[in-house]
Amino acid sequence: MHDAGMGVNAATLALIRRFEGLRLKAYRDAAGFWTIGYGHTSMAGPPKVTPGMRISRKQAERILRADVERVAGQVAKVLGPDVLSRLNENQFGALVSFAFNVGIGNLRRSSVLRAVRAGRLEEVPRLLLRWTKAGGRRLPGLVRRRRAEGRLWLTPPGKRRPPPGAIARHTAQEIAERPGLAAAWAAFLLALSTLLAALGKEITTWFATNF
Repeated sequence: MHDAGMGVNAATLALIRRFEGLRLKAYRDAAGFWTIGYGHTSMAGPPKVTPGMRISRKQAERILRADVERVAGQVAKVLGPDVLSRLNENQFGALVSFAFNVGIGNLRRSSVLRAVRAGRLEEVPRLLLRWTKAGGRRLPGLVRRRRAEGRLWLTPPGKRRPPPGAIARHTAQEIAERPGLAAAWAAFLLALSTLLAALGKEITTWFATNF
């Protein structure tokens, strides 16, 4: 189980690096905030990001670790020691990545947190996928990140990927969460089974006629 003093693990840092991306020169993000490194803004704490600012890769890594540890502390505080003690390091890391992206306030208000507090841990990957929109649009990048966080949540500590059974259950839950897609799959499977049945009948008739 997770120890709040341990911070986040390497898998969590790798996930955040991959989806935040690295920029060594200050730029304005989609919301207009000056940003540098792995998604660092002045609101996250020092250093203050200014126009024309440049940093090295080592500086970016130090800033990232400080930002992630700050968010990890906030997540640990929101969870509380009792809930935190029931999570492993990958589950805690998935929540830290989520909060790093959407903000600690959104984690507090989320169905993700309610499920964790209630002990409904198997629901978390599905609920993470509800957070894939920005400006009212579903963004592919956010879908990929939520799925990666869900896979991290399902991965036992010390393993590189979730068990096949966990992936299958997660995929089924994701389909069920999207009625339109579920209906499309049902229609496809029905059509396929009908086609196979018809083909089987034709083959049987052909053999009966020719042999």
